[in-house]
Amino acid sequence: MTDTAAHRQIQKLQRAIVDGLEDVKAQDIQVFNTEAITPLFERVIIASGTSNRQTKALAASVRDKVAEAGFAKPRVEGEDNGEWIIVDCGAAVVHVMQPAIRQYYRLEEIWGGKPVRLRRAAPRAATPSAAGAAAPRASASRGRRSAADDAA
Repeated sequence: MTDTAAHRQIQKLQRAIVDGLEDVKAQDIQVFNTEAITPLFERVIIASGTSNRQTKALAASVRDKVAEAGFAKPRVEGEDNGEWIIVDCGAAVVHVMQPAIRQYYRLEEIWGGKPVRLRRAAPRAATPSAAGAAAPRASASRGRRSAADDAA
């Protein structure tokens, strides 16, 4: 696989993960490029959920979106507890955490001080059954960008 093809695959995986997180209203999504830090994976994505139920739903949504995008089904750890769930997507590792756990462990400090810049996703077309109820998706965290196509 060429570097360009590999880069596109990472962007596609990153986009699927962020879409899965946004679909369930994850808070404070941050993507870190870890290519220069570890050979184990290319991205670390960290997001918050407000309850055990939401963190479990976020992990399930990521698992589903990644599989729908054509990648291998991710492995998931921590669903029993729900305070900190890790979704291993191969080239990307997703940490879904409740705010208190995230603040305590501060993974952002480990993976770098500058997250990958996120671009807005293209608007999704309304499905015929939802045409009457179509409304723009609100970002879970105002002021942050809502897509993950850039791999700075």
